[in-house]
Amino acid sequence: MLYYLLKYINDTFDPPALHVIEYLTFRASAAAITALLITIFAGPAFIRYLKSRFIEPIKEEAPPEHKKKKQLPTMGGVLIIFSIEMSVLLWSKFTDPHVWLIMLAVLWMGIIGFIDDYRKVVMKIKGGLSARYKLIGQVSLGLVIGLYTWFDPAFSVLLSTTTVPFFKHLTIDYGIFYIPIVIFIVTAVSNAVNLTDGLDGLAAGSSAIVFIGLAGFSYLAGNAVYAVYLNIPFIPGGGEVAVVSMAIVMSCVGFLWFNTNPAEIIMGDTGSLALGSAIGVIALLIKQELLLPLMAGIFFIETLSVSLQVLYFKYTRMMTGEGKRIFLMAPLHHHFQLKGWAEQKIVIRFWILTILFFLASLMTLKLR
Repeated sequence: MLYYLLKYINDTFDPPALHVIEYLTFRASAAAITALLITIFAGPAFIRYLKSRFIEPIKEEAPPEHKKKKQLPTMGGVLIIFSIEMSVLLWSKFTDPHVWLIMLAVLWMGIIGFIDDYRKVVMKIKGGLSARYKLIGQVSLGLVIGLYTWFDPAFSVLLSTTTVPFFKHLTIDYGIFYIPIVIFIVTAVSNAVNLTDGLDGLAAGSSAIVFIGLAGFSYLAGNAVYAVYLNIPFIPGGGEVAVVSMAIVMSCVGFLWFNTNPAEIIMGDTGSLALGSAIGVIALLIKQELLLPLMAGIFFIETLSVSLQVLYFKYTRMMTGEGKRIFLMAPLHHHFQLKGWAEQKIVIRFWILTILFFLASLMTLKLR
């Protein structure tokens, strides 16, 4: 909204100082600063409110160290979503379909996560929202994103075609499988971030790093000169995705102000599902979804640890009558907790790995 107001003033009166409103770097920075300030200044009052109503129950199967976390308010994802939406509304061209599709994903899965948290915390229903209904919500979002991008002429430039990392001229056309692949990516990534959200600051910090990478790729994809030079798809309107991505980055950073160990608040499924869906949708919109296993590698590893644990347990139980485990506990961060690693050490080391994955993803721009 502020962008359109300033643009109107700029177009009408042409003051030199307002010419910067058309620069993506300015608006991305402004959106980032706005999101950070909203999160930090609204945080204390929001936390006090949540403490009076919404306290996260500790899972019985959680590691001993994790069980010490009592009286922590959940649904902190509401704060993240609020700061994202407000900063994007202020500084982006929110009528651009790239922007509102991402905002739709954040709100859609944020609501699913909120229902899950509400059922666990307020209604005291163990497990919250059943996995079936979460899956329905994720699949429905993926279907909407897939159908819209398939039929809207604004996305017809590339449609179902995407590039393959590390290969200069290799592209893939999903064809009739485009919509199922969109559904799979949105579902898989939102679940992956949800699984990673288990230690103070782990999901928020890792997500911030991933979104920095997505912001960079979005900016490059939205610039015809850079896109041609780096041999990546040129996405008209992709630059606006960078504005949204930077708002999400600093919403996560602002949330870390209260979420680092010892946490004052946790994001809950409200935040983790919303952030995960945003990662998936942004990657799809800028045609970098095949890069996600590398760029969002920490989420991939966490998900893989759960899958391997479950499959190995079922296999050994079928073969020997007694299920065995690969890890002490899954997801992987709990394995290291049970090995005696301090929580801060696990989180910081996972952040370092995420930075390494981010840098490796940048290398793919030249390794083509």
